[in-house]
Order: sequence, then C-alpha cells, then structure tokens
Amino acid sequence: MTDAYVVGVDMIKFGRFPEKSVPQLGSEAALMALDDCGLKIQDIDALYCGNLGQSSGMVGQRILQQIGQTGIPVVNCANACATGATAFREAWTSVKAGLYDLVLAVGVEQMGKGLLGSAGGATGIPKEGLLGSGTMPTVFAEAGMEHARKYGTTFEQFAKVSVKNHHHSTMNPKAMYQIETPLETVMNAEMISYPNTKLMCSVNVDGSAAAVIASERKARELGLMGRAVKVRASVLTSDPWQERDLVMPDVNTCTRKAAAAAYEMAGLGPDDVDLIELHDCFATAEILHYENLGICGDGEAGRMVDDGEVALGGRIPVNVSGGLLSKGHPLGATGIANIYEVSTHLRGEAGQRQVENARIGLTHVIGLGSACGIHILEKAAA
Repeated sequence: MTDAYVVGVDMIKFGRFPEKSVPQLGSEAALMALDDCGLKIQDIDALYCGNLGQSSGMVGQRILQQIGQTGIPVVNCANACATGATAFREAWTSVKAGLYDLVLAVGVEQMGKGLLGSAGGATGIPKEGLLGSGTMPTVFAEAGMEHARKYGTTFEQFAKVSVKNHHHSTMNPKAMYQIETPLETVMNAEMISYPNTKLMCSVNVDGSAAAVIASERKARELGLMGRAVKVRASVLTSDPWQERDLVMPDVNTCTRKAAAAAYEMAGLGPDDVDLIELHDCFATAEILHYENLGICGDGEAGRMVDDGEVALGGRIPVNVSGGLLSKGHPLGATGIANIYEVSTHLRGEAGQRQVENARIGLTHVIGLGSACGIHILEKAAA
C-alpha cells in the first residue's frame, strides 16, 4: 500500500456565523486547503465530508455545488465529536488502498449555544435526574471526580489546564477566544458542574477545516513533498464490552485502545511525540487523556500540569492551538482542525506558538457513545 500525505490543509477562524449556511462554511475551508497546495477541485478524485447537525445530510454534495460539481464520489460521515476525524480517516484509507491519488476531507459544523448530550429522542425511564446527568459537563465532571478520588487530583490542577490553553490561544489568530484567564478567574467563574467552571468548558462555535490527502507518487509528481506531512497512523475505535456500571459512561477505554493501536501502527511510542492536540472538551478531560495517551503514568497527570510539561516550551506541549476550551469545538470540524494545527507545526509555520523542532505530532478526538480517532503525523523527509 502507498504512503499517504497531507499536502494541503487549512481552517477558517472559528466563531459564530449565523449569516452563512453550513455548505458555505465548508466551502471556505475546502477552497483554502486547495489553495494551500495549489490545486483545484477538478484535481480531486473523491470528497469525504464530516458533519453532525444537518438532518438533511449530503453536506458534501452541497459543498461541491458551491465550489464545482465534478461528478466525483462523495461520502458523508457523522460520528459524534469524532466526525471530522472519521471523514479524514476514510479519505486516508481510500488513498492508502490505492483507490485514489488525491482526495479532499472537509469537516464543518454550525452550532447553537447551550449544553450537549440531552436525552432528546430517548425512550423509557431517563437516568437524567434519577441516576445522575446525561449532559456532557456532568459526564466529564463525574470522570474528573473519579480521577480525584483515585489520585488526589485537585480543583486547582484541573483549572490550570484552562489557564494553559487560554494562554496558548492568545498566539492563535484562528481561535474563537484569544484571552488570558488567570487561575483565580478560572476557579471563580460560574460553576457548571464541579469541578468544571464555565471557563473549563469547551466553546460551541461554528467552524470548518479541510485537508487534501495525496498518494506519495502523486505528491512527488506534483512537487508537493516540501511541505507534505506523512500520516504515520490512523486509528478509529469504539468501546469494547465491559462488566461495569454504565450509569457513568467510561471516557477512558476507547482512547487507550486507540492509542495503543496508533503507536503500534506508527512504530512509535509516546516518548517519540513532540506535540499533541487532544480532546479537551472539558478541563477534566484533558487531565484524563494525558494518561490515556500514555504520555505519563496513571495518577501523574496533575503533576504534569503543575510542572509545565504540557505547556508550550515544556516536554510535550498539548493543545498549543488553545484547544477546544479557547479555539472552540464545532463538532464536525474539530478532528480536521486538529490535523491542521499539528501539520502547521510540523511544517514550521506556526509562528509565535511554534513547537521548536517538531517532527512527530498526535491528534485525538473522542465522541462519547463511543468513537475515538487518533492520527499520528510526521514531518516528511526532504
């Protein structure tokens, strides 16, 4: 099988755009990714589109109506918060298998405000109000408190994640928010679900991101290897069956399973990774995923935050983009936006927030329900 490379990638500045349609948002990122590698939609063999919220579906086809209907196959994906990563993986798989030489992956979402994870459409006795809460802030609050029970993780350590990511966002012009949030400000913000205050919750925004993936042969033929980023691993998992209490969803197993598979596929280990964009839907989640991704031992995540190991300039910077806490979390776009961020560092084009000498990067998203997508990217050899 051929190696596959990201040769073009970009994202729009995340924000709120009520005046624009979902296809218009997706089209912007698609054209930006094509411009990034000097290609046109006529050069693309297939399109894979990730979007969660449009009940009418066929967002990929509607994007082509905006930028050029060339008759190529279009695949639309929906996979909770892993939607964009799923679209990217399907695109990568098609190139890896030799079906196509040039494919376009687009992730796009237009979101409202408020809580995610309500029990709309559910039947039977709801656990909401009886056995806990099905809203996402509470699910991840419960997971954080379980970590605190086992390892003594403190409210202040969880809050420091938000301080770090908001600081990183001040160096990212494409983040929704670009503001400093001192520790006391984070800890004294409105409590949403302990220990997550409002400033420790991800931002619901509109956004889109896109990537052009090429076979090695095509990338060389087009002279695109200079800025190419090799996809060393692409993994998508779901939760295995476990004999456990499912009142509190397990937010760890899916990631641990995906991480192990990704490291094996890439022939690398956690110590080889130079930067990570992970799914910090809540500050508590980021702490958990340090351990789930193997960058520290169980119970060591709080210390990593205290010691600055996961900040820009630290041993393994995490969410230098500002993460979902500051950059924003448009569900269908997040997975590909993470690809954009890591690729930008591997290309040495991240400006003020550049992770120096970055060669290997990892992206991670998890959709509770369950789906976890992990990609390991490598700076292409000259």
